[in-house]
This record gives sequence, structure tokens and C-alpha cells, in this order.
Amino acid sequence: MAGSETHYTLPRPSFDQAPKLLIVVAPYYKDIADALVAGARAEIEAAGGSHDTVEVPGALEVPTAIGQAFRMANFDGFVALGCVIRGETTHYETVCNDSSRAITLLGLQGACIGNGILTVENRAQAEVRAEVAGQNKGGGAAAAALHLIALARRWGGARRPVGFKPESEEFRIASADKGPMA
Repeated sequence: MAGSETHYTLPRPSFDQAPKLLIVVAPYYKDIADALVAGARAEIEAAGGSHDTVEVPGALEVPTAIGQAFRMANFDGFVALGCVIRGETTHYETVCNDSSRAITLLGLQGACIGNGILTVENRAQAEVRAEVAGQNKGGGAAAAALHLIALARRWGGARRPVGFKPESEEFRIASADKGPMA
């Protein structure tokens, strides 16, 4: 049983400049979500950071909101929170796999994300994992984001776009001056 095992936890990173994180939570199971958020906020504040929190309808919308904020806002990192409890249909697998995959892809693009979306078999498992005095998975997700922010700052922290570069304004003007192609 995982509850009786001991796990190594990295020491909390320290920062010269306080990090700002966005907590994105799907409060479908409100009591579970509230516990996850409490753990995340406590961990961020213990590291000297600040945070904003936004709610989205479900776990599938969490990565979309993070992706929008990553492109359009000025956050150092993100904490993804929510809970998916297995039901009677295959919807569970879709939500778990697709939300996790999207968060991973955003991370590979440079977003510093701690994934605290619980994927459990039943409510009892969710409660144990969300409880701040228990497994505190919200705090763990915030800690993961803080560690990634520390690494990004260590390695330069500059955001570099991935993929194709947009056409530059100078290129469009120069091409327009040459007229239609023969």
C-alpha cells in the first residue's frame, strides 16, 4: 500500500525573485478541489511566491486554460488541479489520458507545470490524496511547479517558441513590393 511507503521529497527551492504561479482548478468535486487548492497555496506561499486562482468546468479544460495563460499572461508557472473518479463508462480513461497528455505537451513547450489532477478509483482515495495533512497532492503539484521554475531560471528562463516562426512583417512588406510572381 502506497500510504505505508516512505518517499524522498526534494528540498523546497529558494528564489531571489518571488515566483508568480497560476493555479487552475476544476472544482467538479468541490471539497476535493478546495483541499487541493489549500495545499497548493500553502506550498507556494512557503516558498515566498504569489498566486492567482481560476476555475474551469472540468479536467479537460485545465490544460487549455494553462495554455492560454502561458501564451497571454505573465506567470512563472502553473498548478493543474482537479479530480477524476472512475465511473461506469470509458469517459474516465479519456479525461485522464487527454488532460495528462495536454499538460505534458505544454511542459515540453516550456511551461512549468505541476500536475495535481487526481485520477482515482473512488472518493475515499481522492480524499486521502487531497487532504493537506495527508498526502497533500495539491502541495506536491505546487512543489513540482516551483522546482521547474527554479530550473528554468537556472538555465536562463527565456521562452523560445517551438515550431515554425511566424512570417515577419519585413518579409511581408518586401514580398508585396515585388508584386505577383510570374
